[in-house]
Amino acid sequence: MLIVAALTLPQGWADATDDDYYIPAYSNSYDPGRDPVVDGKEALRYAQHTNRRILIAAGGDWCNYCKVLDRFITDNPSVKNSLYERFVVLKVNVSDENDNEAFMSALPDTFGYPHIFISENDGTVIYSDDTTGFLDSGEYSADRFIDFLYKWGSSALTEDL
Repeated sequence: MLIVAALTLPQGWADATDDDYYIPAYSNSYDPGRDPVVDGKEALRYAQHTNRRILIAAGGDWCNYCKVLDRFITDNPSVKNSLYERFVVLKVNVSDENDNEAFMSALPDTFGYPHIFISENDGTVIYSDDTTGFLDSGEYSADRFIDFLYKWGSSALTEDL
């Protein structure tokens, strides 16, 4: 079975280097057209292959705080590198257009967006919260975010799960 899985890994996995992480399409945006059940299965395979946990970010393009968080991550290379080194990221759209009820119903309740879930690479959810804990004086804090990533993540480079 592992041989079959290895033969069906996306090409990008093999092409990624330690300094250039493969970032799947399901990590890039809150796309209402994506199926998070399918993406979630792929994220699980990738997390198992790289010995990482999964960070599920629920939100949408309608959400200003989601945009602020995305911009914060993009504009802070140390945050972005730590995030993708330590987690497989799965973005899940939750909007009027597509609330992804089937996927979201399997997760703990949310009370605001963006909302983050952390799961083991077997799918077991071990953390659920909004992102207010990353704020310092109303702004996202790189130190708080990186501390969170190191506390809950595991490095694909050091395999310190």
